[in-house]
Amino acid sequence: MKKILFTHSYFYKFDPKQWRMKQPFPPLMTIIAAALMRESGYEVELFDTCLRDSEIEIIPILQTFKPDYVVVFDDGFNYLTKMCLTNMREAAFEMQKLAKREGATVVTCSSDSTDHFEKYLAHGADFVIKGEGEITLKELLIAIDHKHPLEDIKGLTFLNKEKNIKETVRRPVLSDLDTLPLPAWDLIDVESYRSVWKEKNQNFYLNVATTRGCPYKCNWCAKPIYGQRYNSRSPERVVDEIEFLQRKFDVDHFWMCDDIFGLKPGWVQSFDQDLKRRGIKIKYKIQTRADLLLEENNIDVLLSSGLDEAWMGAESGSQAILDAMDKGTKISQIETSTRILKNKGVKVGFFIQFGYLGENKQDIQKTFDLVLRLMPDHLGISVSYPLPGTKFYDRVKEELKQKANWTNSDDLDLMFGNTYPRKYYKLLHRYLHNRYNIKRGFLTVGSLLKKPQSFSLRKIKRILSLGLHVPRAWVNHLRLYRLEKLVNS
Repeated sequence: MKKILFTHSYFYKFDPKQWRMKQPFPPLMTIIAAALMRESGYEVELFDTCLRDSEIEIIPILQTFKPDYVVVFDDGFNYLTKMCLTNMREAAFEMQKLAKREGATVVTCSSDSTDHFEKYLAHGADFVIKGEGEITLKELLIAIDHKHPLEDIKGLTFLNKEKNIKETVRRPVLSDLDTLPLPAWDLIDVESYRSVWKEKNQNFYLNVATTRGCPYKCNWCAKPIYGQRYNSRSPERVVDEIEFLQRKFDVDHFWMCDDIFGLKPGWVQSFDQDLKRRGIKIKYKIQTRADLLLEENNIDVLLSSGLDEAWMGAESGSQAILDAMDKGTKISQIETSTRILKNKGVKVGFFIQFGYLGENKQDIQKTFDLVLRLMPDHLGISVSYPLPGTKFYDRVKEELKQKANWTNSDDLDLMFGNTYPRKYYKLLHRYLHNRYNIKRGFLTVGSLLKKPQSFSLRKIKRILSLGLHVPRAWVNHLRLYRLEKLVNS
């Protein structure tokens, strides 16, 4: 029986911001691929990088397991992998080289290797899978083992005998997701993940995917794997997985890691019914859209099935910027859906980005106003990031010759020219967080004055944070003002 060592390139410890949050998720897509290859007759093992300190930790596993193949298969459900961070790219290169040194055939599949396959081939990969990877991987390894020609395998890039790059036609995305096996959760040390979450006394979440892809046309959003296709697993199959995870790992909080959850008409209703039929109670968080939430009874059904937290791509408080992004949502929809969710006890998170092309001071102020008016429970702030394969990338790619990737998710470097210098946008991130935390602190003071019995350590920490954020807000405001004056002079 041939052996496959699976790994992936996302090291949480190489991304300080994410590691500080203490919310790591196992590499879901990696263990789906591992489950498929095990089902196909291969012996599989996993070098899970998420909680590791260094790439060199793969060496003892290479030497003891002695794999025929090493497959670097990134978790496409982790949105951070779509950002193609250079820390993780360098880690993938190093593991490829170490695997080659031990005599393994190396196969790599990720968003970054799809976009930059030539770099991965130059750093030790024998094959790069472009796009969705499971079926291509299965066909590739079977073909190698049986000495079949590789040119007819869709979705593949490799060096031919003449050392020229050979690309085969792109593989259509898989439409029947239920044909894939359940993830190989036995390869994951789930307790090590739980212990990290518990370091901050947080509820422990595991990740479940119900769909692949996104049909919307935001012109800055990465779609290197699925294009604009959107395919769903059956509700019954998803509930099977949730039931297994509950029974096996005693977990009842889940991150539905789809780009868009519950888009298919009737899906959430069937999901809710199946959970109730089996007597399963869960809490879960999702990514969604303001307009989708406002469709007929969507919020009530989501709430009935266990929705606890909803993250929206609010992006901007300026309708002109949303329209320029081809976002397809209205500010009024963001406002209405946020208020309904909060009134029903659902926590709301906003994804905000500054620095989209053409954004001016008035647009920025509208984003501040939106956030401080609606006060979501959680806030994720970034700056516009050009991803290959998007219209946005094509508009700015000539400016990306010096730097085209962030080092880690807290880099926040605007890599193209815009209204203000790069330093300005990094300050915006800090200043909005300052203003947000100041208002949250004063709102907490007000709530305690009205209801002293609602006292908690969390609320006291919010109030005490005013001593940090008030002076920082003044300093950052002054810095922003000086940069604005410099631009306008």
